[in-house]
Amino acid sequence: MDDRYGEGGSLEDRGYEIAPWTLRWRGLDLGALHATESTFALSNGHIGIRGTFEEGEPRSLPGTYLNGFYEQRALPYAEAGYGYPEDGQTVVNVTDGSIIRLLVDDEPLDMRYGTALFHERVLDFRSGTLRRVTEWESPTGRRVRIKSERMVSFTSRAVAAIRYEVEPLDGDIELVLQSDLLSNEPIPARTGDPRVAAALHRPLVADYAASSDCRAVLCHHTKRSGLRMAAAMDHEIDLPGKARTSIEADEDLARLTVAVDVPAGQAITLTKYLAYGWSARRSTPALRAQVDAALAEAMETGWNELLERQREFLDHFWSVADVELDGDPELQQAVRFALFHVIQAGARGESRAIPAKGLTGPGYDGHAFWDTEVFVLPLLTYTAPIAARDALRWRHSTLDQARDRAATLGQHGADFPWRSINGDECSGYWPAGTAAFHVNADIANAVARYLFVTGDDEFARECGLELLVETARLWISLGHHNSLGEFRIDGVTGPDEYSAVADNNVFTNLMAQKNLEDAAALAVKLTGRARALGVTEEEVAQWRAAAEHMRIPYDDALGVHPQAENFTHHAEWDFATTPAENYPLLLHYPYFDLYRKRVVKQADLVLAMVLRGDAFTPEQKATNFGYYEALTVRDSSLSAAAQSVMATEVGHLQLAYDYFAEAALTDMHDLHSNVENGLHIASLAGAWMACVYGFGGMRDHSGRLSFSPRLPPRLDRIAFHLLVHGSEISVEITPKSVAYTLTSGDPVELWHYSTPFTLGESPTVMLIPDCAPVEPVAQPPGRAPIPRAAL
Repeated sequence: MDDRYGEGGSLEDRGYEIAPWTLRWRGLDLGALHATESTFALSNGHIGIRGTFEEGEPRSLPGTYLNGFYEQRALPYAEAGYGYPEDGQTVVNVTDGSIIRLLVDDEPLDMRYGTALFHERVLDFRSGTLRRVTEWESPTGRRVRIKSERMVSFTSRAVAAIRYEVEPLDGDIELVLQSDLLSNEPIPARTGDPRVAAALHRPLVADYAASSDCRAVLCHHTKRSGLRMAAAMDHEIDLPGKARTSIEADEDLARLTVAVDVPAGQAITLTKYLAYGWSARRSTPALRAQVDAALAEAMETGWNELLERQREFLDHFWSVADVELDGDPELQQAVRFALFHVIQAGARGESRAIPAKGLTGPGYDGHAFWDTEVFVLPLLTYTAPIAARDALRWRHSTLDQARDRAATLGQHGADFPWRSINGDECSGYWPAGTAAFHVNADIANAVARYLFVTGDDEFARECGLELLVETARLWISLGHHNSLGEFRIDGVTGPDEYSAVADNNVFTNLMAQKNLEDAAALAVKLTGRARALGVTEEEVAQWRAAAEHMRIPYDDALGVHPQAENFTHHAEWDFATTPAENYPLLLHYPYFDLYRKRVVKQADLVLAMVLRGDAFTPEQKATNFGYYEALTVRDSSLSAAAQSVMATEVGHLQLAYDYFAEAALTDMHDLHSNVENGLHIASLAGAWMACVYGFGGMRDHSGRLSFSPRLPPRLDRIAFHLLVHGSEISVEITPKSVAYTLTSGDPVELWHYSTPFTLGESPTVMLIPDCAPVEPVAQPPGRAPIPRAAL
């Protein structure tokens, strides 16, 4: 087993039980908390709560997050330069409402002490809840059973809730429950940057605290970013008899205490309702009113109705988004785990970004990257288009900041950030950040796909056209026509972060080309709106000319597309003498050495062939794929999914399956040894892409939706659903044939390989042509994906 991937083994070896609709951890393993707190995290895109124990301790890394709520900090520069971003942003662990401490005959329930006679936790993908059952014997020999269930509501955006039940197992018992709101809780240091540590040390300043009956509220603001937030809790208590209750609140702690004698055979049940809100503009009294109202609504709705609404929301999601795999139960579970966490990341983000870690941990400082538009939005566009629209509306809401950034850099149009929380560039490393202009084209590509799939004319007028226009304007400003008439885009960084500031990166140029073409087409279609944006016929002609004459480098001697100009002439990295422990390379070698060698961190040219496959011949795809397989080390979780998709297209089906497994199991197997900091949302979305774009062969080039399906050897069947032009279609693939079915809506025009057809009321069954034999391809020594049989 490759050391990169930890201990290896199946999920069951790691404490997880393989099941189609749940992720269950049976048995107590405190050493695994760093992983399970992320995998068991709950979110709705607005609120995120890591899967820590209700009792607060033991824990690895507590975390409660509000999407877009951050603290500001100065970016470090040894030598500053013109145009460098001045401030960074770091997600804040806000007021923790998940804590319910328990004392059993005056003994605190702490899983590090006493004995866990039975313990399991279950993340249920259909109910959208995290359940837990623990039978615990205290150090003095008293035994209790704890059952809990928690949710972050998809239907009530500001609300989370926990039901916590305690039952004595050995006679009458004295219990005390303490339900907390805790701010500025200490968290382990997770960075060597003292500026980040300082920003996260007690980041919340108290503004207001109040309590009465069973309700409490705490209000705070951040020191530098000036954002304000409120957190509130209320409770329902089902008691077997009389109890003594009290509540208190001060600056950073509100606590409800319930003391009760519970007779044998009975139980106490505490239902805790939480509400969160934040704003950059609204006052503390307004935020307090907001969370009070959310709590009142949650209490009126009640626990059972909240559960029912959660299930209804997910029933609808799964009816459209589910992917069925026959032949590999572990990957069936992994794909549903992936889909569940992606919808958690994007469902109710609304006016905010979808961070690279969702709201499952503080990794990447809570920033959003281009990952969202390239990997996450294709999934949401075809399964949950409202969430995709909201993510694009967030980009549109930051246009003024992107225009200002472009102006700072001496460019026209808009320049969207490489990493950000609020829309401002937060990368202090300009070769990877500022120079990664492909982000603009990634956003434009997501806009164009959304418009193609949904036909949302209102969005096109309100947001879509302006996003396409301003991104197109940047390319005209950034590039130039050379003496041969070619349009060049020099000095940019593509998706591969082991190459930087290169000329004519093929991914960037091809994506910019499509950006320019899409902007021109929509400007002509929406002439009045385009005119209001200052678009002229001359500007449209300029876009079209740049797109037509875009330089796409090609190495005639090798018969491949260089990743960027002259890439194929660089010295090759010495893979043979690079020890396994020196991966990822960026942690062991200087960037200047990586930049001048032929070594690829993550799919770049290969990703271009996925998103712009219409720009390559089948022969070019096969040759390019083989060439870049030998150079790509996958030091990024973004790579495996793209490599899986292209491996399927060019006929390497077992290799495609191995890469698919890597993308799907990235977090459940902790393949990159960093799941403690949160899940890899783009890799999880990439698992869907590997199924739908890869084995389903789906492409959405040039205004048509086509499929070229192929099953890998291990699978007997794949089935998935898509929303297209307001209709729902299902695709069911077996080794020899594929059935297309119109589940609802109007007929849809589709392509099966090179054959067009109209999918109407009756299913259409098509044969799958045999896959021609292909020559094996090689990866750098030690960097091949783990064979699926070994996972």
